[in-house]
Amino acid sequence: MNVQRLFRLLLPVLALGLASGCATRPVHEVVYRPAMPPVVPEPPQRDGAIYQEGREVSLFTDLKAHRVGDVLTIVLQEKTQAKKTAQVKTSKDSKVSLPNPTVLGKPTRFDVPLLPHGRGGPHTLETNADSSNTFEGKGDSTQSNSLTGSITVTVARVLPNGNLVVQGEKWLTINTGEEYIRISGIVRPADIRPDNTVLSTQVADARITYSGKGEFADSNRMGWLARFFMSPLWPF
Repeated sequence: MNVQRLFRLLLPVLALGLASGCATRPVHEVVYRPAMPPVVPEPPQRDGAIYQEGREVSLFTDLKAHRVGDVLTIVLQEKTQAKKTAQVKTSKDSKVSLPNPTVLGKPTRFDVPLLPHGRGGPHTLETNADSSNTFEGKGDSTQSNSLTGSITVTVARVLPNGNLVVQGEKWLTINTGEEYIRISGIVRPADIRPDNTVLSTQVADARITYSGKGEFADSNRMGWLARFFMSPLWPF
């Protein structure tokens, strides 16, 4: 097979790999925009009365978030550490021995004419075969993540059981780009502390994203051609 024919056969595979390298994995879209409370029209003002409906001030209202549009501060205390070790070792030895059969009490043999180099002569059907197969593999994987800080979100929805669906994001603009933190999840009102904060470890179904845009973020991303060579489509 010449080089041109090999290139023609690999060209579709290369095109498919480049397309897959450029494509990005589907991202679960989550709305992080702040939720606004529903607008309730103010009742008409009534003259001659001390109490005006809709303008009362409560001295005993709980300041913790409990309605749509209320703000809640989430204290980020995320720390994960995982370690995995795998080791596999297999070995297999086999040996086969076939004695020379006998026919009518005499061993079976056949003669081969002598060759110029001296090979040939009497031969039998006796044979021996030995095989050995050994495999050994070892793998280690360690991952550690840490994220601390705080982010203030808004209540987007109140579930029938009273739990709060919260969502929000924080953007930081620096000279080399932008960094942002996004979070969404479900908070139980009983976990909200008196200062209207809750730990991120107590947020159910939490989705926390810490990423960025700009030159600094681009320098930490693998190029599309390198992603192709690292993909399973690369046959070599």
